[in-house]
Amino acid sequence: MSTSMRAAGPQNNRLDARQARKVVTAGCVGIFVELYDNGIFAFMAGTLALVFLAPGNPDNALLFVFAGYAVSFFVRPLGAVVCGYLGDRIGRQKLLVFVILLISAATAGIGILPSYAAIGIAAPVLLILLRLIQGFSVGGEAAGAMTFLAEHAPEGKRGIITSYAQIASFAALLTGTLVAYSMSPWLTQAAIDGGGFGSFAWRIPFLVAIPMGIIGWYIRKAISDTPNFVKLKEEGGLSKNPLKEAFASAEHRRAMLLALFIPLMNGSGYYVLFSYMPTFLKGKQLNFTIGEALLVTACSLVVICIAIPFMGALSDRIGRKKVIAGSAIAMAVVGIPAYALIATGNMALAILGASIMAVVFAGHTAVIHILIVELFPTRVRYSAY
Repeated sequence: MSTSMRAAGPQNNRLDARQARKVVTAGCVGIFVELYDNGIFAFMAGTLALVFLAPGNPDNALLFVFAGYAVSFFVRPLGAVVCGYLGDRIGRQKLLVFVILLISAATAGIGILPSYAAIGIAAPVLLILLRLIQGFSVGGEAAGAMTFLAEHAPEGKRGIITSYAQIASFAALLTGTLVAYSMSPWLTQAAIDGGGFGSFAWRIPFLVAIPMGIIGWYIRKAISDTPNFVKLKEEGGLSKNPLKEAFASAEHRRAMLLALFIPLMNGSGYYVLFSYMPTFLKGKQLNFTIGEALLVTACSLVVICIAIPFMGALSDRIGRKKVIAGSAIAMAVVGIPAYALIATGNMALAILGASIMAVVFAGHTAVIHILIVELFPTRVRYSAY
C-alpha cells in the first residue's frame, strides 16, 4: 500500500495526458469559482459598505462588511463536516457538483441584492446570510477538490497535480483583482449615487458567478468519481458513518489535530498577502489609489501562480515536510523586510516586496493540502480533512 496515500488502494492510478487534463480541470474549476466569489467580496468590501450600510461613519461600515467576510469562517467547518460526511458516503463527484452551484447562487444573490436605500436593515442582514452560504460551500469545496485530485493522481505526481488547484485559487484571486480594477472608476460613492452605469456597475463582478457556475457544473457533471472511491464502493468498504469512524480512531484524531493547526500559517499568509493587501495600501499612511493597490496585489498573484507548480513538483522529489518547513523558515526571515519595502509607498518597491512574499509563501500553499489529504485513508478522507 502506498506510504504517501494511506489506504488509498493498492492500484497506482495511471492518467494519460487527456485524462489528466480532464481531472485537473474538474478539480480546479470549482476552486476557481469558489475563490473568485470569495475574493471579490474582499476586494470590493469598501464599495459594499457604501451600498449596504446606512450612510454615516465609513469606518464602521467597512468594519461591518469585513465582519461579513469573517462570519463565513464560522460556517466553513460546518460545510466541511456535512459535505465531507456525504462525500465519503455517496461520492466526491456528486458533492463537488452541489457546492459549485451553491456558492455561485449565493454570489449571484449578492449581485442582485437591493441596497440599504431600497430595503433598509434587511440589506445587511441578507448580505450576511449570503456570506454564510458562501462559507458553507467553501468548507465543502476545499477538502472535496483536493481529495478528488489526489485520489485520481498517480504515485509520484500528487504534489504537482494537487498544486494546480492552488494555482486555480490564486488565478481566481487575480481574476477578481482585475475585475475589481476594471470597475474601480465606478466603485465610489459619487459613481454609485450618480445613476446610470455607475449605480449598478459594482454588481457585475458578482453576477459573473452565474456563467462561471454553469460552466463548472457542466465540467464536473461529466467527470467520473475517483478510482479509490469507486473501488472501495465496489468492495463494500464504504464507512456507514465516516465522521464517527474518524473520531473513534486515536490515529485519525491525531491526524485531524495536525490538519487543524497546519493550515493556520497558510490562512494568515493568504489573507495578509492578498485579501488585506489592497486595504493596507489604500490606508492613510501609504495613500495608494484603489487601482494602484489592486495592481500590486495582481503582480504578487502572477508571481505565486508561476512559483506554485515548481514547489509542488519539488515536494514530489524531496518530500512535503522539507518544502513546507523551508517555506515557514523563509517566511519568518523575509516577512518583515518584504513588508518594509511595501510600506515605503513606492509602487516598484511595493511590487517587489509583495512578489518576494509570494515566492516564499508558494512553498507552503503548494504543499499544505496534499500533506493533509495523505494523512487519512479513503474511507474517511473527505470527512476527516
